[in-house]
Amino acid sequence: MFVRRQNTRIKGIKKMQPSIFLSLLIAIIIAISACSASEGSIVILEKPNGNGFTMDFRDWNSNNKCTLSLNKGDILQIEIACEEGEIELTVSGQNGSEPYTGNNLKSILFTVKVSERDNYDIRFTSTNATGKVTVKKMAEEGSEKNK
Repeated sequence: MFVRRQNTRIKGIKKMQPSIFLSLLIAIIIAISACSASEGSIVILEKPNGNGFTMDFRDWNSNNKCTLSLNKGDILQIEIACEEGEIELTVSGQNGSEPYTGNNLKSILFTVKVSERDNYDIRFTSTNATGKVTVKKMAEEGSEKNK
């Protein structure tokens, strides 16, 4: 009789194992899919005064966005140093203005003047890109403000 009870418990455990195994398998699959990282690396350094940022990237395949608060007439100085890959850059205001859009950008230095006060998103999209992007808020055109 003692043996019989023991066999009953073992059967109960055997019935649980497939459901526990299936639950663990699903949890592992979800964890692995959630941990898949983008290829490459990127480091974004924002200036402490909120007047710009720098992105250094290597073999980067993704989208990134930084936001700057700009006044009417402010100028962004944008420097792109692309060693390889493709870079797209868009400057767009949250109120709908889009003062700049560029595709397949290589090494270049240019400025963008904004026409209204707004928070502007600087969107950066890259495909297998290695290089550096620097965005710096300059003083309003004709102003003596500190750069």
